[in-house]
Amino acid sequence: MNSFTEKFLTRRAFLQRNSTGLGALALASLLKPSAFAAIPGNGPAVPGLLKRLHHEPKAKRVIYLFMSGAPSHLDLYDPKPKLVEMTGKDLPDSIRQGQRITGMTSGQKNLFCVGSPFKFTKHGQSGTEFSEVIPNIASIADEMTCIRSVFTEAINHDPAVTFFGTGHQQPGRPTMGAWASYGLGSENSDLPGYICMQSGGGGQPLQSRYWGSGFLPAQHGAVTFRAAGDAVLYLSNPPGLSSTARRSTIDAMNELNRLQLGALGDPAIAAQIENYELAFRMQTSVPELMDLSQEPDSTFELYGAKKGAPSFAANCIIARRLAERGARFIQLNHRDWDHHGGLPKAMPNKAKEVDQGAAALVKDLKQRGLLKDTIVIWGGEFGRTAYSQGEIKPESFGRDHHPRCFSIWAAGGGFKAGAVHGATDDFGYNITRDPVSVHDFHATLLHLLGVDHLKLTHRHEGRDYRLTDIHGELVKGILA
Repeated sequence: MNSFTEKFLTRRAFLQRNSTGLGALALASLLKPSAFAAIPGNGPAVPGLLKRLHHEPKAKRVIYLFMSGAPSHLDLYDPKPKLVEMTGKDLPDSIRQGQRITGMTSGQKNLFCVGSPFKFTKHGQSGTEFSEVIPNIASIADEMTCIRSVFTEAINHDPAVTFFGTGHQQPGRPTMGAWASYGLGSENSDLPGYICMQSGGGGQPLQSRYWGSGFLPAQHGAVTFRAAGDAVLYLSNPPGLSSTARRSTIDAMNELNRLQLGALGDPAIAAQIENYELAFRMQTSVPELMDLSQEPDSTFELYGAKKGAPSFAANCIIARRLAERGARFIQLNHRDWDHHGGLPKAMPNKAKEVDQGAAALVKDLKQRGLLKDTIVIWGGEFGRTAYSQGEIKPESFGRDHHPRCFSIWAAGGGFKAGAVHGATDDFGYNITRDPVSVHDFHATLLHLLGVDHLKLTHRHEGRDYRLTDIHGELVKGILA
């Protein structure tokens, strides 16, 4: 036997003899995370990877209201009287500064300014200005921080959605929710840590990777809840199979998986075992969660939802119920904000679909004492242009993509209430004060959850990755 073969066999023997312990450790950490929560640290114990938070958190959970297609900041959150005055005139070269624009408008002979057709008025004690098309969101002005100076790197939808969700334009990295699930776990062992729901139709397609786990273990990707039929596909027992028979089947599969886990020590097998167990527990927890029949009529009136009818507002009710039950990250996607044309008619209709539900969610969380440790985020993937796409007519102009600046808002969980952060120029084209990059926002979000964004990492392909990659600064100006 040569030295190479001897070393190889010795290494193989070592792995075979020790893998049972490694596999058991991986399985135990998944099935009973509280047993691993005694590691010393600065913050309180949590059921996820971190075991101890880096500092005392302000928030325990996140509800992310994602407006797919990029709603226009100029028509909702960032009033520009000067732009209204300049309607029909060329956008000054000093404003554009040679910045790139998409192929959809680069061929236009003129880039005519177009102001918002909607009136803006001040609301709340903060006096924050909002568009007339979102009166209910305006009514929670004193609960939120309106961030008018967010900017991104991508100029087209898919890379921009990917970037806002993962901190990188290329697919394959974990989303915000996946990182939260990975680091913090779920407070409820009968529900996934990360849950996603959809509403709206048309517009840009929603890819499942927008709520995926990337290179993190698969159980940290979102479980999609459906509005009609079974909330989770294949969760119910098939006809003729009882719960007792299903339990026996899962026990048999898990026994085989444990044997394989002992032989290989692969944490992915441990994750598969936990997924089977979670699915079995969800057979009880999910139907109870999704049953809104016990909600009083006043709840439906508050949210503007109809009993038995799927909608964004109904999803907001479910999001509140998930927050009550300890889900870590809840993502509600609402489609069709991509207004390249027909904006004056389309914007009020689209805003009406989400306005009451989003505002009611914040109000409902507050009256239940949950807003103080729940973060609610509302926003899209980038902004819209100050110039018109196509001809300007009272009911037909549109706006192109604009990554240089856009507005989002966040409420609860340690965000400053009744505040406006950042500012843009008179055309809503460039940031003039307090820019907030996507990486900065991610770093701040993790901070409020008790996590130092520099320390939540995962080794993949030989390097340590994190949500903020090699970027990100805490935005102290938006913290309470």
